[in-house]
Amino acid sequence: MLRLLALWLSLSLLVVLVVSFIPLPVEEVSDADWEEYNGNAEKNHYSSLNQITTENVSQLTKVWEYASGGADSVGNQTQMQCNPIIIDGVLYGVSAGSQAFALDAATGRERWKTALADETFKMTSRGVTYWAEGTTKRIFFAYGHLLYALDAVSGKPVTTFGQAGKINLRDGLARTGADDYVISNTPGIIFENLIIVGTRVSEGPTALKGDIRAYDVRTGRLAWTFRTVPAPGEAGYDTWPKDGHLNVGGANNWMGMAIDRKRGIVYAPTGSAAFDFYGGNRLGANLFANCLLALNARTGRRIWHYQLVHHDIWDRDPPAPPNLLTVVQEGRKIDAVAQITKQGQVFVFDRVTGKPLFPIEEKPFPASDIPGEKAYPTQPIPLKPAPFTRQIFTEKDVNETVANREEVLSQLRASRTGTPYNPLGRERTLFFPGTDGGAQWGGAAVDPNGVIYIPAKEIPVYSSLTDAPKPMAVSSAEKLYATHCGACHGADRRGDHSGAYPSLLAIADRMKPAAIQELLQKGRGMMPAFSHLSSAERNAIVDFISGKKTAQNPVATSQARTWVPYIHTGYNRWYDSKGYPVSRPPWGTLTAIDLNTGDHRWQIPLGEFPALTKQGIPPTGTDNYGGPVVTAGGLIFIAATLDEKLRVFDRQTGKLLWETQLPAAGYATPATYSVQGKQYVVIACGGGKLKTRSGDRYVAFALK
Repeated sequence: MLRLLALWLSLSLLVVLVVSFIPLPVEEVSDADWEEYNGNAEKNHYSSLNQITTENVSQLTKVWEYASGGADSVGNQTQMQCNPIIIDGVLYGVSAGSQAFALDAATGRERWKTALADETFKMTSRGVTYWAEGTTKRIFFAYGHLLYALDAVSGKPVTTFGQAGKINLRDGLARTGADDYVISNTPGIIFENLIIVGTRVSEGPTALKGDIRAYDVRTGRLAWTFRTVPAPGEAGYDTWPKDGHLNVGGANNWMGMAIDRKRGIVYAPTGSAAFDFYGGNRLGANLFANCLLALNARTGRRIWHYQLVHHDIWDRDPPAPPNLLTVVQEGRKIDAVAQITKQGQVFVFDRVTGKPLFPIEEKPFPASDIPGEKAYPTQPIPLKPAPFTRQIFTEKDVNETVANREEVLSQLRASRTGTPYNPLGRERTLFFPGTDGGAQWGGAAVDPNGVIYIPAKEIPVYSSLTDAPKPMAVSSAEKLYATHCGACHGADRRGDHSGAYPSLLAIADRMKPAAIQELLQKGRGMMPAFSHLSSAERNAIVDFISGKKTAQNPVATSQARTWVPYIHTGYNRWYDSKGYPVSRPPWGTLTAIDLNTGDHRWQIPLGEFPALTKQGIPPTGTDNYGGPVVTAGGLIFIAATLDEKLRVFDRQTGKLLWETQLPAAGYATPATYSVQGKQYVVIACGGGKLKTRSGDRYVAFALK
């Protein structure tokens, strides 16, 4: 009997062992949408799809490719930053030529595409917004300063919305002395019968107001406005000089929002007040610039706010929508909101009360020595989580392999550095991480366990302040260029190393004077419109950059424009003589942080330079733009990098599992969805930044 029992136990154990080594079938996925920009209302870039896993991701293959059109073929840069949405098997996106389109999401076959030709300009769009009620389905699509409502089935404008299917976002944002540049390149967010939108305005002293507004999705009627620069009698008015609301623009929501639809709260970060690098005309803390705002989604009433940078004179506004998540602290579940920053920080708050979930300390920073400027004496610094980028740049951070090392060290010793918030002076002032991050507009992904995945850059940038030409009755074309163009394109017209601000040398060989004049009038992409200048001023600038000798003649100047006494000397990424960042790697990273505890889990370099890899140098990371997607299959999908690849990482460890070359860099956030039980991943390959080739392709992948 005992022998029989022993035999039975042995056989049972054998069965258990055999069964344990039989691979379980992959769970079939049901159809699933990617319903909103960054995936969902919480902006978590998360999908519950799990057909593609850590075990089978190596079997990914391209299944379709769509040429969206609009990529520039004559050397001018175009881009695509679109995170497409997928609803009921239809993909909605935006082309390199700024046109909205709809595709069959399983095949890439085009269903419709707009052919808008309004009096506006090409822009870089990050996507569209979908709304449906019964059989009525609409796509909201911003094209320049116009917000369109399109029929989702046909792509035709809904003529009962606004004026013939569109509303003008300039309406209500004007102020004395301002230009008229406004676009909405990040999709708005839906709450009940409202679409809530922010806008991008210029960043100079002539910027429009940055109000956040909500419109009725059926009629286009304005429902509410939140003034980000308060008027008299409103909270925050005393943090500005008298009549600040009349004299200062910016403080706009350009980066997008998240929403808690159950509670009816929209979470809206705000940008810097303009001008970005000098605030002598706006002394004070400057609420509600550089804030995370919690607003009543029905009324626009402020519920709570937290200012992330006081009196910003560094352009350190939050770069991406916040992430809504649930964390566990001391055994208690807390609905939270997390905001990443260009400085490489993560602020985490109770979503309802605004109470910080980790300590934040007001730390002192240096005063400004620029006449008229008063830097705010302290800035809020989270004590946890630790920053996901280095915070200062000193001699020990200079790469040992820098080609012109002694020259770099000499320049560094003559620079302002050593603290995250050094006010700009007349000498070289260091930003580390760079002026656009740290974190950038691609944002972060969050999984249901409360782990956040953040792509970032760590490339030093330098700038300084110099005297602005004083307003006068007449001015030379050279001074007009220096005032309005030099900060971005450089005093020598060579642009910046990254290609974000292109060289204007020999521009007459690429563009006719009329085309340059139109560009100044309307703007394009990163470039704002200079419509506040007179046609004579714009003509003089065109003559100057085209190399005409008549360009030095005096020109009557506009007296209505806003003027501040300083301009900055540009966004100068610091590279060595071989074209690599002067800092020690990593130059780009992907970091996982547990927001339950505030502890870092892992950090890896993101991207590589093939020439350095061939030399046996481990991946250094690269400059990157675009966000990640995290899935229930245990994966992180991200493109974003300078080396034009799409990569997949294990979300638990950061281990690289798969990569593929793209037709152009994917400076965008992927989307994942399923149709008829098959999971897809799609990425917009627009390139165009960082001197990489432009493209117009959307590429989709699935398992073989």
